[in-house]
Amino acid sequence: MTNNVSSQTQMGQRIRDLRKKRKLTLQEVADKTRLAVSTMSKIERGLLAPTYDKFSRIAAALDVDIISLYATDSRELEEGEFLIARAGETVAQKNETYTYEMLFSQSFGKAMLPAMCDLRPIEEMNVETHIRHPGQEFVYVLEGTAIIHLENRPPAILKVGDSAYFDSNQGHIYSAAGKEGARVLFLTAPPSNAREREEIRHNGE
Repeated sequence: MTNNVSSQTQMGQRIRDLRKKRKLTLQEVADKTRLAVSTMSKIERGLLAPTYDKFSRIAAALDVDIISLYATDSRELEEGEFLIARAGETVAQKNETYTYEMLFSQSFGKAMLPAMCDLRPIEEMNVETHIRHPGQEFVYVLEGTAIIHLENRPPAILKVGDSAYFDSNQGHIYSAAGKEGARVLFLTAPPSNAREREEIRHNGE
């Protein structure tokens, strides 16, 4: 299998197709996700790649597994299945904060969403606020030195071999400590779709 690179345009088209399939207007999805209609429009037109927290809200609003937004040929993970990801078998995505590669994008319904992520110094990132989303996450530093900028807490500095585990509702931003960058392994464990859909429905009222 070759490296499967997902462009912003392809992802935007998938989101638009899913929205229309569910007979939802752009305004209705914007209301459910608490995103501006202009932001949703840019995402659908491939002009903006949203961060994970926005992806999570969009997936829940469309009633799909988040991995369905990354790959069109994904299928539900079967009981007893054993998967292997060979080097290069990833779906790459870049947004205003990170460049990351989703692992095992061919299967949705996973309890964890694994990804490799290349970090930049925070001065080179276009971030306005901390990221937060339902669920939990684990990060392990593979190369360089990473910094987790936490809301209302001192930043955590992680070197190669260091790791962190925390509630994703805690405001956070990842960055590299130096110009050479850093590479980390992420494991994100989202809550169940039902719980997340209910939370979004409640917040949208």
